[in-house]
Amino acid sequence: MADYQSARAGVGVRTAAIDEGLRTHMNKVYGTMSVGLLVTALAAWAVGSSDVLLALFRDPVTLRPNILGWIIMFAPLGMVFAFGAAINKLSAAGAQLFFYTFAALMGLSLSWIFAVFTGVSITQTFLVTAISFAGLSLWGYTTKKDISGWGSFLIMGLIGLIVASIVNIFLGSPAIQFAISIIGVLIFAGLTAYDTQKIKTDYIQHAQHMDSEWLGKSAIMGALNLYLDFINLFMFLLQFMGNRN
Repeated sequence: MADYQSARAGVGVRTAAIDEGLRTHMNKVYGTMSVGLLVTALAAWAVGSSDVLLALFRDPVTLRPNILGWIIMFAPLGMVFAFGAAINKLSAAGAQLFFYTFAALMGLSLSWIFAVFTGVSITQTFLVTAISFAGLSLWGYTTKKDISGWGSFLIMGLIGLIVASIVNIFLGSPAIQFAISIIGVLIFAGLTAYDTQKIKTDYIQHAQHMDSEWLGKSAIMGALNLYLDFINLFMFLLQFMGNRN
């Protein structure tokens, strides 16, 4: 009886330790993500509110990207793939620096929105995105339902969305863009919940090892995934809610 009570007490202590560690881990994920969003917002505003700086990347009249603009536009996508390939070789500090550099570059690629949309509509869309993101992420964290099966479906949808978006850059079809925006909102809403649950389950599965280096890099990778969900959700919602200058 005493042995059973001791074992049960030991399990309770380990569970409490995992719960506390999970809260710390999630706080780091959301904190890193928030700093990344702040870096992106500042970089985008600094360039987008300056005609001189924006002209380095886009035509001042048509706002179409020039050569440097195209590079800046696609560089974040390349960095995402590079980050995934290099994460095991980077230290936690190196991974964090990489993420903030990526966030700044993303800000440069999104700077054009300040020249196209009103500041009020950008702010309103950001608030709606933040509220929606918080609700979706909270649901993904607290739900007892296993949504891991959503992953393959959402990734296939995301690949199709990227291909359609690239094609429509050259076609310029408003109807296709409208459809892309609707599908994009649905996909990234699902990815927000999916990624949150995956961050949680990954931590629980690895918590017993208490590998501080892995935990640090895992938090940054989780922050990157949620950051991308937020940014894309914001951009697709902006297509509906943004008022043009």
